[in-house]
Amino acid sequence: SVITPISLEEAFELFCQGISPYGPFWDHVLGYWRASLETPEKILFLKHEELKKEPFVVVKSLGEFLGYPFSLEEESKGVVEEIVKLCSFENLSNLEVNRTSVQKFSKGATVDNRHFFREGKVGDWKNYLTAEMVQGLDEIAYHNLLASGLLFPT
Repeated sequence: SVITPISLEEAFELFCQGISPYGPFWDHVLGYWRASLETPEKILFLKHEELKKEPFVVVKSLGEFLGYPFSLEEESKGVVEEIVKLCSFENLSNLEVNRTSVQKFSKGATVDNRHFFREGKVGDWKNYLTAEMVQGLDEIAYHNLLASGLLFPT
């Protein structure tokens, strides 16, 4: 069965109530954030904003984290740049599998993969959320992230 689409306002309200496929967003993300601080050799915590700002730096740190740092030869031959290109939002969102396949969830529900891709731009939320929604989300974020040290740009 296909999941019935809901409005942005309904999805936003559910998100603010902590209702999402992986549980409350803050618990889910903070669990990984804290684990990455406790065991940085096992968990690499990346932020979309960092990846968009400095993709080459992030890809190089990912190689190091995985135990396969790029050699000077690989860097000079443009391997890092090619990986950034292949993993770009533009490339991934246009792959056949992401345009035509579906993601299966519990109870037989499915969602078209294309719905997981929007614009891939930092700050694009400003084009969708009202000032009231932003204020409410800022308050929730402040309350949930205050003691963690995890910050997201606004």
